[in-house]
Amino acid sequence: MTRLLAVDLGARRIGLAVGDDGSGGAVALRTIPRARTVADDIVAIDRIVVAERIDALIVGLPLDRDGSEGPQAQLSRAWAEAVQAGLGRPVGLRDERHSSQLAEERVGRMPRGRSGGPPTAAQRERHRQRVDREAAAIILEAELRARSEGADR
Repeated sequence: MTRLLAVDLGARRIGLAVGDDGSGGAVALRTIPRARTVADDIVAIDRIVVAERIDALIVGLPLDRDGSEGPQAQLSRAWAEAVQAGLGRPVGLRDERHSSQLAEERVGRMPRGRSGGPPTAAQRERHRQRVDREAAAIILEAELRARSEGADR
């Protein structure tokens, strides 16, 4: 049984989810802030990898609509390669197109602010963090489904 950590990499936050290929289930874990450097991201991810006994990571790859890799996908690929080298664990990539949209649907609408007004900055941030975690869970679910079906990544 392989324990996996899924990563929804963003410019400001990293959504994380855990699961294993034995149970086939994915659980949104937490959202952490992006660090100033990839090396600092690796330190933060390593703490989670150790605490959660992770064997491998799956990083969402934001492909363009036509399936090609644009600048954001190239940045994610480079980040994944650096994390693999830094952690010494396998890091795979999984197409993450539509994961944020699905995550938004699962999480639901952003809550209203006090007295039904616009949400506060803190409410917006908490909502975005939930969406990032849920997107990571969706990425992991796709990976686990592909593994159970014997599909290539």
